[in-house]
Amino acid sequence: MLVKDKVILITGASRGIGRATAKILAENGSHVIVNYNSSENAAKELVDELATNGYVASMFKADVSSEDEVKKLFLYVKEKYGRIDVLINNAGIMKNSLIMMTKTQDFEKIVEINCKGLFLCTRFFSKMMMKQNSGKIINTASIVGVYGNYGQTLYSASKSFVIGYTKASAKELGQYGITVNAVAPGFIESDMTTNTSEEIRNDLMSKTALKRFGTPKDVAKVMLFLSSDLSDYVSGQIIGVDGCEIM
Repeated sequence: MLVKDKVILITGASRGIGRATAKILAENGSHVIVNYNSSENAAKELVDELATNGYVASMFKADVSSEDEVKKLFLYVKEKYGRIDVLINNAGIMKNSLIMMTKTQDFEKIVEINCKGLFLCTRFFSKMMMKQNSGKIINTASIVGVYGNYGQTLYSASKSFVIGYTKASAKELGQYGITVNAVAPGFIESDMTTNTSEEIRNDLMSKTALKRFGTPKDVAKVMLFLSSDLSDYVSGQIIGVDGCEIM
């Protein structure tokens, strides 16, 4: 078991990539904390499923864009486990539109969750890791944060923030034995992408060397590697999981 007895918090873990990551980490022996905000039923279903299969998991509701709620999440982990081995900043939203059609409230919402949420969780939990002199932080970026994409200015920009924050925090926290990396998925079949038009899907497929779209489990496998001791000397990296969509 690659992450046996590790305490791992995953934000936005009730669906999609977060859900698949929670499963694979629990199956590999970790104590998984499933964070959710609005999808309580999905989170409970996941925790119950893991418990039924003999794995260890708990759940905690918190809006990662709220400092008060992130503090409550931090105190819950501190009181229940006394440590945090891995933080996976996975919570995020996608809002697509052309620049001239982008609403100000969409900008504010995507920054609140994709950027501020990452900042708050990292700030709180890195303190615990610094005292431990160990820890791993994994952020969910996107391949469009590296290369941009038509009609995704806001989403691309927010994921560029994730990439920059990952690289800078890796340099700052490394002296405390903390690694910080990001996973940058390409097109992943999930709740987030169900409404993607056939035209866009066909265009993306034509650019993907492996000739298939990714699954949440494809990303979860990389999360498992980065959570395990196998990645102890890997830090500050942005690892694309995109089937060679873009090079």
